Amino acid sequence: MFDWIQVGIGLIGALGLLLAGIGVLVLARRSGKGAGRSGDASEVLIDVNDLGKQLHKRADAIRSVVLNKSDLKAFQKEQKQQKKDEKGAKSDEVHRGRVYVLSFHGDVQASQTHGLSEAISALVPLLRKDRDSVILRLESPGGVVHGYGLAAAQVLRLKSAVKKLTICVDKIAASGGYMMACLGHEIVASPFAIVGSIGAVAGVPNFNRLIKDNKVDYFEMTAGKYKRTLSVLGEVTDDKLQKFQEQLEDVHAIFKDHVQRERPALNMDRVGTGEYWYGVRALELGLVDRLSTSDEVITSALVDNDVFEVTAHEKESLRSKFLGRFLGAVQSQLAKLGLGMA
Repeated sequence: MFDWIQVGIGLIGALGLLLAGIGVLVLARRSGKGAGRSGDASEVLIDVNDLGKQLHKRADAIRSVVLNKSDLKAFQKEQKQQKKDEKGAKSDEVHRGRVYVLSFHGDVQASQTHGLSEAISALVPLLRKDRDSVILRLESPGGVVHGYGLAAAQVLRLKSAVKKLTICVDKIAASGGYMMACLGHEIVASPFAIVGSIGAVAGVPNFNRLIKDNKVDYFEMTAGKYKRTLSVLGEVTDDKLQKFQEQLEDVHAIFKDHVQRERPALNMDRVGTGEYWYGVRALELGLVDRLSTSDEVITSALVDNDVFEVTAHEKESLRSKFLGRFLGAVQSQLAKLGLGMA
């Protein structure tokens, strides 16, 4: 039998949480204004992880299970002796390189650009150009031109500060993603990674005929002949269509010039068509330099270098942190009632 009393209690609890949440969010908004800064301002935090030490810890965990006691003891003794030898060879340690690993997972807006920029700004003063390198793990299907143009500019800033910049593409670097990838001294792709798409695309739905059929007047006032070419509600003319296509072609031309400048051996007539290729074909066309995975590249770097993973992430604001917990609490209350939230 369905207990309507319990339902009522649960809904009251959820409503109470909702009202409390609204109150706290309003107070947070007011206090943010009073502090003289936006309540949405976020701080970027930088985390550094020694990948060499991490790898050794994982290997030790496996050895402790698979090796018998005598073999494990012999290995540990060998490791202790090796550490003593390394301490004595300080002159060799001075010449050991450092490799920094960064990551960029791009969306349509290239929203991780700010975090990448902050990580690069933190790294640049530490880099020794004669011996330090960077591996950038890049995954992106592309997006808005201005967003990826800025992201590419940040990668170029990094490239000029290091001995070698290796860009690894495990899954996809297309369009704006390849705009960034082509800046590497070396591009490494997995065999089935999607690479290329050197082109430009834009689409605008238009409802002008719909509003005319329903006898709705829409006025769009502009100053300048091409201030607005295509819009959602404005009338589409041949002149506007032609201008819009010209603007798109100009973006494409700038994109091709950018790629050609960084990889002059490319046949741009062949690869600048907007097509994409899988890694094995991209290698044949010269879009990438070799086939491998980022894990293999990093493992190889560990042989002669100290390797550090540098991760930038935005510190969660008090408002968003509370909102996340609050929504979780509401969802939990509704789940108890057999209800749900999409």
